[in-house]
Amino acid sequence: MVLYYFYRQWEGQVTFEALSAPEFSILGSTGPDLYFNQDYAGLYLARRVRAIADIEHEPIQDCHQDFLRTLQVRANLVVPILTAKGLWGLLVAHHCTESRPWSDADIEHMKTGAQRLATAPAIQGKSPGR
Repeated sequence: MVLYYFYRQWEGQVTFEALSAPEFSILGSTGPDLYFNQDYAGLYLARRVRAIADIEHEPIQDCHQDFLRTLQVRANLVVPILTAKGLWGLLVAHHCTESRPWSDADIEHMKTGAQRLATAPAIQGKSPGR
């Protein structure tokens, strides 16, 4: 699981991660900023939750698929962290070793986690990137 924080408008960085194995670390990764543009930001601002069970079989853009491959990600679940000031960041679960069908319970757990993070004092004190 990773926490991706937008420090400028749609430019961000992985600021926290919890790993099953150290070789999957992406701490400090800035991601493909050109890929995450106003269109995608708008989807997450509208509370989009994106669950990809298998990047090899999901209809996603080639650049997104290639980016996830470089991270050794096979499946991922992305939930926005929204504050009163806007899209602060993303809470992301990666499954690296095989595909993973995300359950409704997985999605609800991530949404609850993102909502709790959005109200945390440490996050409330930081504006989302603008």
